[in-house]
Amino acid sequence: MAEIPKTYDPTEVELRWYDRWVSAGCFAGKVQPGKEPYAVMIPPPNVTGVLHMGHLLNNTLQDILVRRARQEGKSVLWLPGTDHAGIATQSRVERELRQAEGKTRHDLGREAFVARAAEWRDRHGGMILRQLRKLGASCDWDRAVHTLDAGYSRAVLQAFVTLHDRGHIHRGRRMVNWCPVSLTGLSDEEVVMKPSKGFLYRMRYEVADTPGAFLEISTTRPETIPGDTAVAVHPEDERYRHLIGRHVWRPFPRERIPIVGDAAVDRAFGSGVLKVTPAHDRTDFEIGQRHGLPIRDVLHPDGRLNDLAGDLAGIDRFKARDLAARKLDELGLLIKAEPYENNVGYSERADVPIEPRLSEQWFIRYPKVEEAKRAVETGIIRFSPERWTKTYLHWLNHIQDWCISRQLWWGHRIPVWYRKGADRADPANRHVSVDGPADPDNWEQDADVLDTWASSWLWCLATLGWRKPGDRTPELDHWYPTAALATGPDIIFLWVARMIIAGLELHGPERKTLTDDEIRARVPFRRVVFNGIIRDAQGRKMSKSLGNSPEPLDLIARFGADGLRFGLLSIAPKGQDILFAEDRVQQGRNFCNKLWNAARFRQMSGPAGDNASVAAIAARLSPAALDADDQAILARLAETTDAVAKALADHEFTDYTQALYAFFWGDFCDWYVEVSKARLADPAAKASCLAVQDLVLRQFLLLLHPLAPFVTEELWHLLGYGPESDFIQGHHPGTGADLLAALAQAGVRPDPDAVADIARLRSLVGGIRAVKSANGQAGRRDSVATLVPRDAASRALAESSRDKLLRLAGLAELRLAADTQGRPGEITEAGTVLLEQSGQVDVAAERVRLARELEKLEKAVAAGESKLGNATFVSKAPPAILDGAKAQLAEARARRDEVARMLAALGGGAAP
Repeated sequence: MAEIPKTYDPTEVELRWYDRWVSAGCFAGKVQPGKEPYAVMIPPPNVTGVLHMGHLLNNTLQDILVRRARQEGKSVLWLPGTDHAGIATQSRVERELRQAEGKTRHDLGREAFVARAAEWRDRHGGMILRQLRKLGASCDWDRAVHTLDAGYSRAVLQAFVTLHDRGHIHRGRRMVNWCPVSLTGLSDEEVVMKPSKGFLYRMRYEVADTPGAFLEISTTRPETIPGDTAVAVHPEDERYRHLIGRHVWRPFPRERIPIVGDAAVDRAFGSGVLKVTPAHDRTDFEIGQRHGLPIRDVLHPDGRLNDLAGDLAGIDRFKARDLAARKLDELGLLIKAEPYENNVGYSERADVPIEPRLSEQWFIRYPKVEEAKRAVETGIIRFSPERWTKTYLHWLNHIQDWCISRQLWWGHRIPVWYRKGADRADPANRHVSVDGPADPDNWEQDADVLDTWASSWLWCLATLGWRKPGDRTPELDHWYPTAALATGPDIIFLWVARMIIAGLELHGPERKTLTDDEIRARVPFRRVVFNGIIRDAQGRKMSKSLGNSPEPLDLIARFGADGLRFGLLSIAPKGQDILFAEDRVQQGRNFCNKLWNAARFRQMSGPAGDNASVAAIAARLSPAALDADDQAILARLAETTDAVAKALADHEFTDYTQALYAFFWGDFCDWYVEVSKARLADPAAKASCLAVQDLVLRQFLLLLHPLAPFVTEELWHLLGYGPESDFIQGHHPGTGADLLAALAQAGVRPDPDAVADIARLRSLVGGIRAVKSANGQAGRRDSVATLVPRDAASRALAESSRDKLLRLAGLAELRLAADTQGRPGEITEAGTVLLEQSGQVDVAAERVRLARELEKLEKAVAAGESKLGNATFVSKAPPAILDGAKAQLAEARARRDEVARMLAALGGGAAP
């Protein structure tokens, strides 16, 4: 057993252990029919992406899940991969092509451009997966999948063919979300609504047969006036109904257009008159369809106005907006331009306002929607936090057809061919298959590719070998449905819901409806864990443009992967957004150093014994040599073991982290290690004391390992808890009951009274330290304190533990008294602590402190009374929980009354 170095060097340890884990196949997923399967599929990052803070959090959560599952002896697979990222990758390659060679993709041609994009991907892609290794991600790297891999691509195309053949895919000319930068249609889920400041233009259209009479119209988009083909009023609007059927003059290009009556018009908006531009607004398009209006598209795909816009042709839409307003003013038709803020749809990828645009596209009419709802409503799939269930169901209840075609070249080309020279609208002239027609010279393939999400929605299926409905592979049979998915709630519609629908429709033979058992077999996962979004201290989303996003690899280099993981999880409450603070990462590194130093202290305190198992260490204990501190730390170790198990089962990762921190830093290091230092000098107690430390450290390393894998693996070996060829992941921490049973076998049974005594002593020491700190004596060892015990048991405990209290609290003397005599002090579980001082107490400051303490206690009492006054809680809570709530309320009331009396004695209020 090697000596533990004085300082912990995470960089060297992380590099060495990661290489050993990979070389030993520790992360390899193996089909093991005799073991419980546990699979997690990594949300595939863009192949060209780099590690950011969101990846750190999400992948740490996944790593915790799979490392814990390995400890539990499950057959684990964590499968990594990357997404081809259609729009993002094509945009970057086109930009490089334009900057380096002054060319467009059309200059190269489709085949050469796709080859160039593939070369660019191979040169720059996959970096993020290499970076994840630095974080400690324990993926099965040999199984990594890319969404453009040949096998995966075949699955994507077959899914299209299957859904087309089943009647779920159709082609049509519809109003879609158009990105003028990416030059492609987008699904509704790829559009982000943002508040946008602009102007509301109030203008006049002259009534054609009544010169000098005008209709006032309000619009935010005067540049689309050349596309107007009517104005509309509500048919029941008394102001305008007499005008229905007549005409107005469109200002430019000047032309008579009709006045129509339509119930879609909002009479309360503006003047109640609407300009109708069917080519550039969804509502206008629907009005146009109802009234047979012509469609006049005045925009090029890139957002410039076309020749139909007259002298605005060739001008960008936003510049044209200003010019159109100026033109209205020159014509005497602009009444006013008022500042106006409304929500505008932005392209998620290009971050520019989208344009509603009529376009021929492919659409999916979602199948198995009712089953997708039932899967979550019945708990077959559970969301954590559960509140996202409502969001998910709301989307499914208002679901729209999914536009799945994209006007790109990089991606999965739609497997539809059209007979050359024939009418494409006629289904008889289409061929839909994965491999294409037998006589390809007579056909031409659809130019569009599939939406990236129309490939990644098969992620849980296709990564396990699915290629067509009915397929069975050893991996599918063993790991599907997968155990859990960890992802962000921002893609609950884009990815999570769609994966559920894909699994329900495609995994198995065609069925019109599914039973609950069939749903259970087809869903892609059992649990979805939604992590929060990491924001800066001001609550802003992290981004490179704001300069508020730290470099993850730099954080790892400075604080170590384990320190970063621990710090991040300590501020990541379940599913809530996280305000990042570097000092919490510093705290994570400090925790790892604390663990390292505690392990080194153990090694330096005496020789190692038999540490092969809990039972072996327990056998080294001498029941007669154990004192109350030994019994308390062993009882807390059992409690912490169960608290960790519960937190991980509930996916409460912050609770998990905080339970580890509170036990190790507070219970073990701050208390047990300190009190044991004196006992290590006692030959009769030393062996058992060392065995207790070994038991705690061994068990704690097992509990901590999923969160901090590197330092725990290193110390596991340095402390001799496993042979050189062994890995910590092969050891299960068991339950608190398992631990207590092993102790009982050795004749050790923690005494509840002893445990309670130590809790009171710790509270007392904490109170003494607090009152010393409040009075500027934190570092002094010559302080004198007085304890007013709560009861006779507390008095006896203080008297019997006087030496320990003096040492741990840093006192020269501890006195006991019958009452406080109205003096201010610190309330503890053992009684009230008063600090003896030679000078005067700052009465005003003490009043403020006690008033604040009283306010907190009043809230605690009110909360406890409310809880116990809740009939539902009282009737359903387990007896132990109910008793605990009653005890907490009694404690809060007692402390409140004592503080109130002390405050009254200082003239700061009346005692209750």
